Amino acid sequence: MASVDRVKKLKTKHEEYETAIAQESNRPHPDEIQLHDMKRQKLRIKDEINRLSSA
Repeated sequence: MASVDRVKKLKTKHEEYETAIAQESNRPHPDEIQLHDMKRQKLRIKDEINRLSSA
């Protein structure tokens, strides 16, 4: 049950990163370093979701 809660929290965090990335991308002069870091973090979260879901 704990892994189900963890996956839900990770999915929420993944959606938050998705929104933040979209907002930063739409700025006139997006911070490319911040975008890169957010995308990397979002990918790590996705990988963990996949790992926990398949376990």
